[in-house]
Amino acid sequence: MRTLICGSLAFDTIMVFHDQFKNHILPEKIHILNVAFLVPDMRREFGGCAGNIAYNLQLLGGKPLIMATVGEDFSPYAQRLTKLGLVQDHVRTVPEAYTAQAFITTDLDDNQITAFHPGAMNFSHHNHVRDAQQVGLGIVAPDGRDGMLQHARDFHAAGTPFIFDPGQGLPMFNGEELLNFVNLADYVAMNDYEAQLMQERTGQTLEQLAKQVKALVVTQGGKGSTIYADGQVLEIPCATATEVVDPTGCGDAYRAGLLYGMAQGMDWSLTGRLASLMGSLKIASRGGQNHAPSRAEILARFKETFGTSLE
Repeated sequence: MRTLICGSLAFDTIMVFHDQFKNHILPEKIHILNVAFLVPDMRREFGGCAGNIAYNLQLLGGKPLIMATVGEDFSPYAQRLTKLGLVQDHVRTVPEAYTAQAFITTDLDDNQITAFHPGAMNFSHHNHVRDAQQVGLGIVAPDGRDGMLQHARDFHAAGTPFIFDPGQGLPMFNGEELLNFVNLADYVAMNDYEAQLMQERTGQTLEQLAKQVKALVVTQGGKGSTIYADGQVLEIPCATATEVVDPTGCGDAYRAGLLYGMAQGMDWSLTGRLASLMGSLKIASRGGQNHAPSRAEILARFKETFGTSLE
């Protein structure tokens, strides 16, 4: 069974300013802001929610299938996906467009200034879920607005269970649209900030939203996560990381763990713990796709962390 991952593929350009923004931004001059930051350190990472989720799911031995739209500058990323053995049948190139990309400048206090160009992501609705074969599970992750709306409808129409993962795309939708996503989806996954915004926009509590899906998952960073499922509220502990280096992509790693556990028919307690572990493995390295534990190493870490075998 394949897992169809609808979401973004993006380049992340990350720069480090060796000072603090506050030392160079004058509050009384904020209305005529014109600043430049020297950034001696710069790196380019392969990212995007679909890419990160697929990468982590493959580490677990899952069968990810990416559905995304990219630009004419996608070649380096395409070569990487080929090397990883990730299928690109549903990665569509949009002529005269750039691949989505984020330009992130971080100061020594870990404050960030980010500019995001959606580029080809805005054309994600040109892809259709019905074109993917042998799909038993899916996820609608952050992507172009029209694409997220369409893919949710397509999954529902096909009778394919899927996770609605609004992520940073949540502000694009009003309360009615968010409730429609919940109505179409089988599962919902959010972080605690997104969960608060979801409640404000829909006027419903998490408990009310959870009754409309098979499971609702809320991650809380170092505090672990909560899964509302089967009339129960499960508190999932945070897996301790060997070191905390970079949180970028941790949520995507967590979702890969969810998808794998669901595809394997694991109970929610095991699934949540596996998702937590995947997030902790990612946070120990920079970027969303630079950690590379073997499946055997993941299984060993799971037993060491939670005192039980995954298989």
